[in-house]
Amino acid sequence: MRQKVTEYNREMGQGGQSRVAEELGYSSAAISQALSGKYRGNLNNLLTRVEEVYGNSTVDCPGLGETITLGKCSQWRKKPFAATNPLRVHMYRACRNCNRR
Repeated sequence: MRQKVTEYNREMGQGGQSRVAEELGYSSAAISQALSGKYRGNLNNLLTRVEEVYGNSTVDCPGLGETITLGKCSQWRKKPFAATNPLRVHMYRACRNCNRR
């Protein structure tokens, strides 16, 4: 996370921390606190989100029957039920029964 903030600050001048916060779905204050070691929330949740957004970790997806990135897994888990197509219904059910929830 610190690397992304630094990278964005280099590219844009300032505002890298705000951009990282937006991409992670956390407040800029939470990111600032985490970077300074003062975050009082669940740091594991924040670190998991950092890995989902910026990491290269993969997981075996039982719903798709293939290896996918943790970010893609997160995207599928967060989708609400919608009977728009058979894959979406299948993945909704598979994600509800998966141990990664």
